[in-house]
Amino acid sequence: MGNESSYKDKKVITIGIVRELTGLSERQIRYYEERKLIFPERTAGGSRKYSFADVELLVEIANKIEDGVQTHEIRKEMLKAQKKQNQEEIRRKMIQGQLNAQFGIRKGPASH
Repeated sequence: MGNESSYKDKKVITIGIVRELTGLSERQIRYYEERKLIFPERTAGGSRKYSFADVELLVEIANKIEDGVQTHEIRKEMLKAQKKQNQEEIRRKMIQGQLNAQFGIRKGPASH
C-alpha cells in the first residue's frame, strides 16, 4: 500500500454527497458523465460511486464551465493532459531502465 493517493482514487462517494461537496446538481454531474468528463463506477444496483479525485475534477470542470469553456474543449484538454502524462511516465521508465542498466541494478528480490 505504498501509493499515498490511493484513497483519493477509491470510488466510494455517492452522488448525493458529491452534490453537497461540489454544489453541483445531480443533473449537472450526470451531464458531465454523459460528456465523458467524469467516470463513476456503478454498484450492482446501478448507483454511481465517485472518488475524492472525481470530486476535485468536478469542481475544476464547474469552474471552467463558469468561465465559459465548453465541455468539448475541456474533454480535449483532459485527453491532451492524459497523453502528456503517459509520455512522461514512459520517459521516466526509460530513464530508470537506463540508470538500472548503467549501475547493474536488476528488478526483483534484493540479493543481500
